[in-house]
Amino acid sequence: MTLALRDLQAAMAAYLASGDGTGLAGAVAGDSIPADARLRIHRHHLHESLATALTTTFPTVRQLVGEAFFRAMARAFVAANLPAQPVLSEYGEGFAAFIDGYDRARGLPYLGDVARLDWALNVAFHNPWQSRLTAPDLATIPAEQLPAARIGLAPGTTVIRSAHPIDRIWAASQPGASSATVDLDAGGTCLLVFRQHDDSGFVALRAGEAAFASSLLAGASLEDAAFAAFAVDPGFDLSVVFRRLLDLTVFVALQQ
Repeated sequence: MTLALRDLQAAMAAYLASGDGTGLAGAVAGDSIPADARLRIHRHHLHESLATALTTTFPTVRQLVGEAFFRAMARAFVAANLPAQPVLSEYGEGFAAFIDGYDRARGLPYLGDVARLDWALNVAFHNPWQSRLTAPDLATIPAEQLPAARIGLAPGTTVIRSAHPIDRIWAASQPGASSATVDLDAGGTCLLVFRQHDDSGFVALRAGEAAFASSLLAGASLEDAAFAAFAVDPGFDLSVVFRRLLDLTVFVALQQ
């Protein structure tokens, strides 16, 4: 049986997603290995390769649950979420939400947020480094113009809010970490994830800092971002927080 290229591609995509090879085997050549077996090998290899890619992108999740549990969870995700793009580092955006609804992970309520942290670190790392705003750059801006200035945060920068201490969970899961246990009832955290020169990293934020950074990410001016921060933290100190973010080199450009 011969299929037009478009029909063959559509049938192959459907088979990889569902395992239904109806009408496809006849279009695949077979010799010592039957066509059905060739298709099964290809589908198995694809799913295993994608599951392996997820272990690279979500190392903390894998460390927390172990190889066997992670593989089972990754295979279940892959079966329902084949990639729509060719870059493996961009695969897995929906994994955290999948974990939230994964029955076997119900006893690990923090796991989805840990996956969000892993994903944010992955996104930040794969964003190219761009030149950062420095204190001398700011000296060129008249003081009266600063409140209305829009200062962008570097591409890949993310604010993550969690009801769980995912920063401590992440730290305790790293190679060489101490064996001290993490108090899962210690309360939530806000984290700023960002690109560093040769890696990605994160810092914890207070509520006002998180509101400030989130507003800047949404395109707000310095003045409006400060108002958003004061609304959640009357003690917010704009000069101190701005200096902290400047020292972290997360500001990338002034937008006029």
